[in-house]
Amino acid sequence: MSEQERLDRLRLIRSPRIGPVSFRQLMARFGTAGEALRAVPDLAARGGGKGQVADARAVEAEIARSRSLGARYLLMGDADYPFLLDQMEGAPPALIVKGDVALAARSCVAIVGARNASAAACRFARTLAQELGQAGAVVVSGLARGIDTAAHQGSVASGTIGVIACGIDVVFPPENAELQDQVARDGLLVTEHPPGTQPLARHFPARNRIIAGLAAGTVVVEAAPKSGSLITARLAGEAGREVMAVPGSPLDPRAQGCNQLIREGAILIQNGGDVMEAIGSLDARMVRQGRMDFLAEPAGTDVTEQERAAIIALLGPAPAPVDEVMRLCGLAPSLVQTVLLELELAGRLDRHAGSRVSLR
Repeated sequence: MSEQERLDRLRLIRSPRIGPVSFRQLMARFGTAGEALRAVPDLAARGGGKGQVADARAVEAEIARSRSLGARYLLMGDADYPFLLDQMEGAPPALIVKGDVALAARSCVAIVGARNASAAACRFARTLAQELGQAGAVVVSGLARGIDTAAHQGSVASGTIGVIACGIDVVFPPENAELQDQVARDGLLVTEHPPGTQPLARHFPARNRIIAGLAAGTVVVEAAPKSGSLITARLAGEAGREVMAVPGSPLDPRAQGCNQLIREGAILIQNGGDVMEAIGSLDARMVRQGRMDFLAEPAGTDVTEQERAAIIALLGPAPAPVDEVMRLCGLAPSLVQTVLLELELAGRLDRHAGSRVSLR
């Protein structure tokens, strides 16, 4: 990949209204990021809006800032882009990393849980992380308070990956400044956000998909119902990864999420040996390191106004599955994807989890 193509790909993902799905579709259709950037304004105009692309100088400044911080970029298609994450729907086209990238190529296990975790749960998470490290696994977590912090503390000596919902130069929570520095120095620190980005509520579910995507399995140690840790577990399950949970007292609200996961089929975990048995050996079919596979079907170009109107008529404010839209309109998937892409670039369409879309 040339340096110009690397710059263009970063410009493409930094452009307004272009996310991981539309990035893949644009790359599938145009082949190079440069061609995609040139096509964005015309595609957005067809969708009834005005398309914009990221300024090259702003992206070059971002790259310089990242390098000054000792960080580097991993782009989808790079040989060392994490191969398990590459399988994840909506995987980030660009990561900013600091530390030992080779850790992501080893057998990884995510440990997540409550921020307001009990002392017993924190101790268990720390011990579990130590046991996994001794077994040769790398522990992935989110550098949050509670279980995440304990998981990193227990594995930083053997290998840990911290995924953050902010810029590589931002610390959150503030009390984890020393731990975050240690992870970046002795482990691997990962983000998809440019330097200086502050942690916003909407960034955390996106961070959780990276945590789940990096790991062969996710262990939830302690979690209340509807917590972010359960989002990570759900994403792991949807990606075909193992979902594991540590049981707790039914009298403790912080254990209800884990107990519910076990009722729904998650593997009950009592020690590191249980985890290693559950994740087993890595299926060779999941390894396609260094290969850029844009899963989206290349979008077509010839859409009549009648076809466009028929597709838009099936959309509304409530999220609808894309495959259902395709079934109902009876048009070729490439035509439907083209119209959805045009609407998204025009700012008229939102994408949701589970391949669903809605009109703004």
